[in-house]
Amino acid sequence: MKIALGQLESGTDIQANLAAIDRFAASAAADGATLVAFPEYATYEKKIVDASFPAVAEPLDGPVCRELAATAARHGITLVAGVVETSDEDRAYNTLVAFGPCGARLAVYRKIHLFDAQGFGESAYIKPGPSTEPVVFEAGGAVFGLMTCYDLRFPELARSLADAGAQVLLVCSSWVPGTHKTEQWLALNAARAIENSVYVAGVCQAPPVSVGRSLLVDPMGYVEADLGLEPGVRSVEVSLRTVARVKEQFPMFRQRRLG
Repeated sequence: MKIALGQLESGTDIQANLAAIDRFAASAAADGATLVAFPEYATYEKKIVDASFPAVAEPLDGPVCRELAATAARHGITLVAGVVETSDEDRAYNTLVAFGPCGARLAVYRKIHLFDAQGFGESAYIKPGPSTEPVVFEAGGAVFGLMTCYDLRFPELARSLADAGAQVLLVCSSWVPGTHKTEQWLALNAARAIENSVYVAGVCQAPPVSVGRSLLVDPMGYVEADLGLEPGVRSVEVSLRTVARVKEQFPMFRQRRLG
């Protein structure tokens, strides 16, 4: 099966962001992809998370998610994107939403590890998701697991998704630039793939707000695609047979003695 990585350059113009998502979804569908993944904060993004994020937040049945659902249905493709969701307080949720090719909502994941690091304070304006349960969904015969950006540094979340049956991890991100940050981004995506015998699709915002380098890593750690620094969309094959073969070659899930 084919999945597509949509590397955006999202800004504060929500309609422009939605238009870019629609263009990339159309291109991915035309290329035969069954799923297209977009970054964290795909529909609204700035260099710094501030009070404007809760101000633009919407419920999951609001106009932004309705448009994302319509895009998925219009192009007959499963679509995953990061949105800013209202909560029950003055902070918002940093949320990933998956819509199926008929426009139905398949999964919702609210980021649990907020980026209070490197001088940033995401939790001042974003509320952590209330549940740490792994969020997986099925599309095109494969099982996908959802993670957001800083989650990548917490290997136990990736392992819980693999334990829940995920064959492909979608790591939707806006990875903050800095010293060695691109190297860490590449290494951590590869590590999560190798240690769980799964594909990892790390989908990132483009510079300057983020580092770009959206990539697909196979279960052996080989980089199947790297989108570089410019916005764009690319379709890549994933093989569930490869997942099964690597799990058999390295039967870590049967051999581990912790947990």
